[in-house]
Amino acid sequence: MRRDLVTSLIAVVAITVLFGLVYPLLVTGVSQVVFPGRADGSKVTQNGKVVGSRLIGQDFRGDRRYFQERPSTATKYAADASAFTNLGPNSAKARDTFKSSLDGYLALERPYDPGLTGNRVPVDAVTSSGSGVDPHISPANADIQAHRIAVVRHLPIATVNKLIEDHTDGRFLGVLGEPGVNVLELNLALDRQSS
Repeated sequence: MRRDLVTSLIAVVAITVLFGLVYPLLVTGVSQVVFPGRADGSKVTQNGKVVGSRLIGQDFRGDRRYFQERPSTATKYAADASAFTNLGPNSAKARDTFKSSLDGYLALERPYDPGLTGNRVPVDAVTSSGSGVDPHISPANADIQAHRIAVVRHLPIATVNKLIEDHTDGRFLGVLGEPGVNVLELNLALDRQSS
């Protein structure tokens, strides 16, 4: 019996050291060498200061000078509080939330695009992503917002459209997912263009 206890204790210690220390250090080390930016959280810096992550949305609501992100279920896009709404298609709360988001979007964009109707608004402009902190919007959403950005920042629409094009990520491996525009990187590029 003593031999079984000693063998079990040695196995627990060995497995703990192997999978709790050696394996994480190995994976972290390989990640730092192969994907250094991603392993550190895909941080975005400006003037030597970290201003966000390429993977987590930022809160630009209320500032007409910037492209607006998708609605978020998380408070101020806090990644530690991300979650989906879990509301079904027949939910009155979901309907009211989407209608409120649509009304807010139209109120923000119609002064710069008078012909804009609810039918032209892309779904990502009124719904949150699964995580609630998606940093991307659709190119169609960015195209609608481009009118406002051009007027507010006194930039030619062609310049704004070129910035959108430059900050649009394609499909993964050319076939998976949809193209998306990284809002943080686009807004930082706008600041560089306007300054």
